[in-house]
Amino acid sequence: MSILVYAENAGGSFKKSAFEVVSYARAIADQSNTTLTALSIGDVENAELKQLAQYGADKILTVSHDKLKNFVNQAYASVIAQVAKSEGASIVILSNSFSGRGLAPRLGVKLNAGVADGVMALPIQNGGKFTVKKTAFSGKAFAMVELTSANKVISLTPNAYKIVDSVKPEQIEAFNATLNEPDFKAMLKEIVQTTDKVPLPEAEIIISGGRGMKGPENWGMLEELAEILGAALACSKPVSDAGWRPHSEHVGQTGIAVSPNLYIAVGISGAIQHLAGVSSSKTIVVINKDPDAPFFKVADYGIVGDAFEVVPKLIAAIKNFKKAA
Repeated sequence: MSILVYAENAGGSFKKSAFEVVSYARAIADQSNTTLTALSIGDVENAELKQLAQYGADKILTVSHDKLKNFVNQAYASVIAQVAKSEGASIVILSNSFSGRGLAPRLGVKLNAGVADGVMALPIQNGGKFTVKKTAFSGKAFAMVELTSANKVISLTPNAYKIVDSVKPEQIEAFNATLNEPDFKAMLKEIVQTTDKVPLPEAEIIISGGRGMKGPENWGMLEELAEILGAALACSKPVSDAGWRPHSEHVGQTGIAVSPNLYIAVGISGAIQHLAGVSSSKTIVVINKDPDAPFFKVADYGIVGDAFEVVPKLIAAIKNFKKAA
């Protein structure tokens, strides 16, 4: 038995989530006393590939081809499955990113494997059982799921596991994968990013506003707070529906599910649909003038007060703290 990690890159550079899955997989490999292979697909320089060894990859395999420069779901799944079979990997781990959510079920079919998506913690291995903790019911609950199949596919929720240094000797090899033409019937020709900011699913800190902000003209203070904290901006569904903020910032059950280290909700009551998309956040701070707002029931910290008074004071306090540091 060995473990295989698919390390996702963007434009030739690895995302933070790639280092998270390598660190996570290293911990499982140590639990199981086995080896860890990391796979990179696309054009990635050796200097970038070497980083995977820093976080615990015993061996790094790279697959490069003109047809694989852009992500192709079915083709990438075929390549990962080929590598898993070649390496004798019984566990395949990838990030539960946009790409990972498409790859995991395809890999499950190709490898005849049990699939656990949205995993939040290291598996419990006891008496031959392999149990993982994952999100359930659109993030409103957690489930303990036992994978009974010989092969397993796990997709790890971004920010759910910390990056850990576990330096291994650098061993980089090219893998000669067989490309199947039917896998390229649907191809991604171009990726156009609407912003150069950190995508919400990958953000470690998120500042989110709701109807309590009263209008788009008042978003300046949230933008300032986000800037000084290095945070991403988000909003509730009513805000995006009203056109105050773009739909790309809508988080919740019908929007983007997020799991940052810190989620600050300003003027959001906390409807169940919104909570479903943010409940995986490690720390939730709520600012709302209504003491009976549902969000306070799940918040780690709550401030009952007018956002237009609290947020400026919070910004001033953070600025003073940074000056003193």
